[in-house]
Amino acid sequence: LAAPETAVSVGAHNAVIALAKAAGSTGLWEKYCFGLDASALQERWFVSEENVDEFLRTVLCPSSCMQSDLEAQTLIEVLDVSEDSSQIRLK
Repeated sequence: LAAPETAVSVGAHNAVIALAKAAGSTGLWEKYCFGLDASALQERWFVSEENVDEFLRTVLCPSSCMQSDLEAQTLIEVLDVSEDSSQIRLK
């Protein structure tokens, strides 16, 4: 994380924590963890094609599935993600 760019804003009904990557860090963040303390963290994943595909593989095809079953499944493409909406295309 780039410490100088990190910011915290606390309001009456919410809190916002802005994080910035350090200069040498590249690529998208896959997930983040949050909680009251380190022993009670919850994990959340960002919406990306890779994360959606992995989630669907886990949910739709148990460990006993064959590779051909995975290849025959629906392809999901993440088109756009914003604060207000997410656009996903099914093929």
